[in-house]
Amino acid sequence: MGRLVYGMGQSLDGYVAGPAGGPQPNGTMSAEAIAEMGPPSPAVFRHFTQHIRSVTGMLYGRRIYEIMQYWDNPKPDWDEFEQQYGQTWRSKPKWVASHSLKSVGPNATLIQGDLLHFVKKLKAEQTGDIDVAGAEIAGVLSAAGLIDEYRLYFRPHVLGGGKPFFASSRVPKLRLTGHELIGDDVVRLIYVPA
Repeated sequence: MGRLVYGMGQSLDGYVAGPAGGPQPNGTMSAEAIAEMGPPSPAVFRHFTQHIRSVTGMLYGRRIYEIMQYWDNPKPDWDEFEQQYGQTWRSKPKWVASHSLKSVGPNATLIQGDLLHFVKKLKAEQTGDIDVAGAEIAGVLSAAGLIDEYRLYFRPHVLGGGKPFFASSRVPKLRLTGHELIGDDVVRLIYVPA
């Protein structure tokens, strides 16, 4: 049986995107936050490349999927870390929840019909971890009790507002099961429903 793992980078005050922008391809912070903090370090890129290698596939909402499509087309100016991440990302299946998209790119499936029914079936048919990205889709799945693990990646920055990691007010009671320093400035906290 598959497990849904919701993880995104965020500011110290809990936002995955600032008031003026959305997530960016080299992380999940707003453009303003990326400009101020700089791109992820090689250690962070290696961590996320290894993470993507380890998952069965990725479950996205429309907005984050459209942003992540950046990795579908390799760029000649990418460094080795970006090349490895992009190659790994392209190799994994993606499931995309959207009411407005009519089609999706390579190695991706557009979810038709009821999201919760689809995700329950997906979890029953797959093995291993399924990465969930997108605050709105995670909020719906969390409220339905379908998220098995939450991974919060904090960088030392305060956005002061924007899109929160927990988009739903119906967050289950959580229990901390692990923590890790990634590179010099990213802390990952792992929680499971209590």
